[in-house]
Formats: sequence, C-alpha cells, structure tokens
Amino acid sequence: MSFREFKEHVKKCVEIAIGEAEYPMIDFEPIEPPRPEFGDLSVNVAFIIANKLGLNPLEVAEIIGDKLRIPEDSLIEDFEVHKLGYINFKVRYPYLAYRSILDAISKEDYGSLNIGKGKKVCIEHTSVNPNKALHIGHVRNLVIGDSIYRILKFTGYDVQVLNYVDDSGLQIADIVTGFKYAGFSLEPPEGMKFDHYCGDEVYVKVNELYSKRPELIIKQKEVLRAIEEGKSEIAIFAKELTKKILKEQLKTCWRIGAVYDCLNFESHIIEARLWDLLFNKIKDKGIVQFVKEGKLSGCWVIKMEGEKDEKVLVRSDGTLTYIAKDIPYAAWKIGLIEDPFQYDVFVRQPNGKDLWSTVSGKGREDHPTFGNSDLAITVIDVRQSRLQKIISYVLSLLEGGLGKKYLHLGYEVVSLSKKTADELGIMVKDKEFIHMSGRKGIYINADDILDALHKKAYEETKKRNPNESEEWLNNIAEKIALSALRFDLIKQDLDKMIIFDLNESLNLEGETGPYVQYAHARAASIIQKAGVIPKITLDSASSLNDPVELELIKMVSKFDLYVEDAVKNLSPKTIARYAYQLATNFNAFYEKKPVLQEKDEMKREARIALVQAFKNVVKNAFSLLGIETPDRI
Repeated sequence: MSFREFKEHVKKCVEIAIGEAEYPMIDFEPIEPPRPEFGDLSVNVAFIIANKLGLNPLEVAEIIGDKLRIPEDSLIEDFEVHKLGYINFKVRYPYLAYRSILDAISKEDYGSLNIGKGKKVCIEHTSVNPNKALHIGHVRNLVIGDSIYRILKFTGYDVQVLNYVDDSGLQIADIVTGFKYAGFSLEPPEGMKFDHYCGDEVYVKVNELYSKRPELIIKQKEVLRAIEEGKSEIAIFAKELTKKILKEQLKTCWRIGAVYDCLNFESHIIEARLWDLLFNKIKDKGIVQFVKEGKLSGCWVIKMEGEKDEKVLVRSDGTLTYIAKDIPYAAWKIGLIEDPFQYDVFVRQPNGKDLWSTVSGKGREDHPTFGNSDLAITVIDVRQSRLQKIISYVLSLLEGGLGKKYLHLGYEVVSLSKKTADELGIMVKDKEFIHMSGRKGIYINADDILDALHKKAYEETKKRNPNESEEWLNNIAEKIALSALRFDLIKQDLDKMIIFDLNESLNLEGETGPYVQYAHARAASIIQKAGVIPKITLDSASSLNDPVELELIKMVSKFDLYVEDAVKNLSPKTIARYAYQLATNFNAFYEKKPVLQEKDEMKREARIALVQAFKNVVKNAFSLLGIETPDRI
C-alpha cells in the first residue's frame, strides 16, 4: 500500500457519501492540509457543493460526514468535519508503514508506474553545433532531456533519444575556413581536447580575423557553398572534421551520463529532401500562402492566428529559411512523412549500446525504427520559443486527428556566479554573474566545470578517507562532481535562469546533490553495521510512531505520486525536490532516533527496515536524475 491508495480510499468513500446524501457528483482531489493537526488529507467538496446549491458549507460537510462509512480494510484511520467545512482524514500509519516499507525493501522498481503503456516517445536533446565543446548552458539541455528520458522509461514509455547534428551551417564553414585558409594546425596543443581546440581557438579567432582579413569572408562563403553541395574535397573534409569533433563532444556527454539512440545529421535531412515531401501537403491544406506583391513578393509564408507578421518559409529565390528546415524534420519525428533515411552504427557507447546515425548512401537493413512517434519532445532554450511555436502550429494542422503531438520543452539559460567565473579565469569586473557567448569566447566548457568540481570533491573525499586508494578517491569524486552539476541544473524551475556556483553546488548542507548522496551513504553505513537482512512486520511497523518516523514513512510512501507528477508536467525538478525532502526527513529521523543502539529489539528491526526503505527509494529517485548514490563518500 502507498499514500496513493490512501488518497484513493478517501476519494471513493467521499464519493459514496455524496451519492447517499443525494448531492450532485463533482470532480475533486483530496489535498494535504497545511498543518498536521488537520490530518493527512483533506477534502473541500462541501464548499463546491454549497456554492452550487446555495447552502451552508458546514451543514453540507456534516451531512456528508454522517454518510461516510470507512471499510475495515481501508487505510483511513479516522476523519472529522472541521468547523470551517473541510473534511479531514487520518491515515492508518501501521498499515501504511508496513506495506510501504515492505514494498520499498522488496521491489527494485519501487515507485514505477505503467503510465505510458508502451506509447512511443522521441526526445531530442543536446544538439550542440559540432564546431566546439559543450559549455555549461548545453549541459542544462542535456540533463533535462536525459532525466525526462529516464523518467518516461521508468513509467512505461517506449523512448528514443535523438541528437540533432547541424553539420551544414555557418559555424562549420568558420572552422573549415580556419583550418584551410587561416593557417590553423589540425593538431591541438598537447593535452587539449580537439573539440575544445576548435571552439576555444579556431572558431573564436577566425571570427576575430574576419574584420582584419576580409578575404577570409569570401573563403567562408565559398566553403559554405561547397558544404551545401556536398561532394567536393572541402565538403568531405568538413564531414570528417564534424565527426571528429562530434566524437569528442560525445565523450563529454557520456561522462555526464547521457546516452543516445540516433544522431540525425542536417546534411542528410537536406539530402533526403524532406521539405519536398512535406511542401505539397502544407500547400494543399492552405497552411502556407504564396505572396504575389509587396516586400515579400515571391515568398511562401505562414501566418499564425493572433500574430500580425507572416513568417517566411521559402524565400523568393527558392531557398529555405531555418524554420522551413525544422518543420519537415519535426513532421518525420511524429510520422507525418515516411522515413527516407538510411542508417548505420556511428559508435558503440560506454554502456554497450549502439549509437546509430543517419548516413548518405546505403545503410544497414537491420537498423531500429526511428521517427513515427506518438509524442516528440524537443528540448531547446526559450530563445527558440517562437520558432518552436510555429512548428507546433503547423504540425497540429497537419496531424489531422491521428493523436500525434509535438512539444517544445523550453528552459532558461545558465550563467556563472562571479566567484565561479573568477575561479575559472573569466573576468566579470563588478557584475554578480556573467552571461555566456560562444562567438565572443565568453563561456566555460563543461569538461572544465566537471574537472573543477572533481578536484574540489576529491580534496574533501580524501580528507574523510585518507587511507583509500587513488582509484577509489577519483571514482567517488567523479560521482560527487556529477551529482553537484546535474542536481543544480535540474532542481530549478525551467523558466528560471540558473546562476551556477561551484562551491554552493558541492555543499553537504542545503539543497544539493552531495547532500542527498551523503544521506544515502549514512543509511548504507547503518545497514552495513547492522549486519542483518532488514525485515518488517505489521507489529513492528506499529512501533514506528514518533513524528519524525511518521514523516519519513509518509515521504517513502509518496514516491510514485511524485513520479506521476514529474511525468505529467515533464518536470525532473519534481524528483529532485522529492529526493531532497526525503533526505531531509531521513536526517531528522537519524538525529532524533537511535537505530543500532535502540534496546527494544522489535523497534530496532523496524528502524533498520525503515533505513533500508529510505536507501532504496532515494537511490531510485536519484537514478531518474542520472545520479549515482555510492555507499560511501
């Protein structure tokens, strides 16, 4: 049994009572009251019914209360009608504790739900231009997308992860120009990753050189043209360069814990002529219009309801705008056009899973099926919201009742705190934080952030474990570093800008990943010292009656409710805050109640079982965020 079942019992009993009182049936959900003295759940149906019928809320609540009958096997212990008109319910804690702790101990997938029922979802995230390394802003995209993938998979969805590779844009032309015409060596300085070199040195400095050497701008345009045509020596060089950078980017992604199913190259999307496959469909449905006069004469445009200006899809010279390239790709994701791509394995990932990619020419016939999803989620920052809104609008008109959906999941950007920027060598003068710009060279690469976090975590871990091996220390330091980074980028609302601070993210006090990891390690230590297999009975569960024990039990029993909320709102933040609150409840329990020193044998066994339940649940919660929970830190 879980807190969910308690809610269901309350709702069913109240619905039966409403029917017997011959009041109109209404939709309602039991809610948790603001103060513990009001019980564990409360319903406000009397107010809604009274408002509809012009009655007194307290009288309605009392009549419903008179009709309420609590079944013997219910999780409801008791109820009362409050003088303000609420009906408050108390949970039968021994039963809730017994079943929740037992399930949390015995079920590896405790908290999982079959919400998806095999529904196919594709998530596109990361999608960093292959001319540079990932920076801290890209990592927020990655951890949001990867966490949603994990949450959806945990709840019964068939999920595929896509990574879009823009290998035909201006940014690729810039670095090709740098290598071919500006004298940059193809060999990076010793000890420097190739993606760092391309982004930090070649890309930034070539953009600085354009104002000093105008002939490079001409070369850049020639390179761009060659890349778009796709068959020249320059185009082949650009493809190989892109793959080399991409493989370095993927090393960073894997380090952070993400894996992918398919890489979709923009050059292959252009080559497959997806736009041609879609254009007639949107013309036939009147979604686009041809402009015959005015400043947009000769263009194909779309005008959304409620918006004044048209958006150009095809220019008067026949070239496609950025949005026109994205619409057919999005349509492919949800199966509105047939799959025209060929596929081959790009690389084997560290977890042993093949990473496929689109390819030119003939691919492998044994490839998985990509695209044609019931739901497509694109993770991209809020600066692309308008374009994503247009894509969603067009696809909704094309979809025609098939039940297919396209969703843009937007998020705000990441900035660095002044203290962190100073530590990493970026001068911010009198500013409290700094925004990043790749073209200006104002950013911090993800690898550098992770290395700095690792270094700090290593130093603290060594202080606590001076006799451990270097291998162990580095392994734990890396897990703490990843926890600090991922948790800090997930715990905030998506529409809030994050100001990332190295030291705050590593804090063992407060709302951080390491704080939760430390609570898990503390629980693991107790279990290891106990030296017994934790077990729980209804009798021993009844002994867990202190408020700190009851709060911890209640949080353990609510895990699936938080998982469901995270799915409904596509919000990994929900799981992060749950894990933090669970750890906080455990630490309060640990500080107040002895476990191994408890003299009452039955109570000691029950507390050991509760510690094991917490350990398992917080591990499951953190796994949904892509964070490991070592037994010692």
